[in-house]
Order: sequence, then structure tokens, then C-alpha cells
Amino acid sequence: MARHPQYDRTAALEKAVSLFWEKGYHGSSMKQIEQALDMRPGSIYAAFGSKDGLFSEALALYAETGSADLNDHMQQYDGIVDGFQAYLIKAAESCQNDTCPSRACMVVKTLLETRHTHDSLAIQAREALGSLEATLIGLLEQARSTGELAPDVDCERLGRLFQAQMMALRDMAEKGTKGEQLRALAEDMAGILDHYRARH
Repeated sequence: MARHPQYDRTAALEKAVSLFWEKGYHGSSMKQIEQALDMRPGSIYAAFGSKDGLFSEALALYAETGSADLNDHMQQYDGIVDGFQAYLIKAAESCQNDTCPSRACMVVKTLLETRHTHDSLAIQAREALGSLEATLIGLLEQARSTGELAPDVDCERLGRLFQAQMMALRDMAEKGTKGEQLRALAEDMAGILDHYRARH
């Protein structure tokens, strides 16, 4: 009879996300990983293969959670543009949450940290950012087709702008921008989207 693992894999990965999000790949020692996951070295290697394997799964979970959060958020709005604008405000507010391991995006941090040291992790980070960009572009194309956005809007260009705004908000929070200033910045960013609305 096969033995079942004596740990909750999802819970272990969530703990790994918190550690890696805060300290990054290189800043997380195996001792810190063992303590965070409350697992012995042998169990970690048996479950995830290596530190790289654990980090890769944690990064995938982080990206999947972010994608699900965006999807759940957008479903609360009848209009895509309204949903996008509210999402920027939400991002600014979430960056002020002291329970977050880091205010910067884990995917972006991973790309910056590993692009010259761990090609596979850097590629995974690029693919995650590319997937998010494609999702944003798809939503904007839907908004254009339903008449929310002007028919001549370049949705690819606007999708990249929106992604850049989301990343910039987190960077501003990471450098210590005050909460009210961060929200004002998010409101200014959201206002840019009004210029692309269809005129009825």
C-alpha cells in the first residue's frame, strides 16, 4: 500500500510563497525553508526535488492565486473598464496590508533576481507575466467589442500600460509611499483609462 505524505502540500506551498515572496530565492536559506515549512530536509527534497523545484511550485501558486483574484474581482463588475479601475484602487489598498510578506510582486522580484543566475525560474517568471498580459489584453478586446472602449483602441498597447501601472503601484509601495499618496496615485492611473472609453 502506498504511503501518504504526512504533510499538507498546499499549506506547505503557501508557507513557501510567504518566505520566498519576502526574502526572494537567494535570500532564503535551506534552514529558513525547513523552519517555515516545518519539514525536515529529506522530506522537502522528497516532496519537491530541490530548492528550485519548491520555488518553482511556489511561484506557480502565487501566479495562479493572482490570476484567480483578478478573475473573481472582474466578475463583480458589469463593465470591464470599471472593473479595471477598481482593481487599481484595490491593488493600492492591498499594498498597505501589513500581513503581506512583501509589497512588490513576487513574479517581478523573481525575474529581476534570477535572470542571470537561474534561467528556468526567470523563464517561468516571464511566462507568468506574459500570461497576465494576455489576460488583460483579452479583457480589453472584449470591452472594445461590446462598445465600452472606442473602436480604434489598441488593446495590446493598453493592456501593457495597465500591467505596467499595476507593477508600478507595487514598486511605489515597496519604496515606502504613504497609503493616501498611493491611493491618489492609483486614482490618477485609473483616470487614464477614461480617455479610452467609447463616446456615446
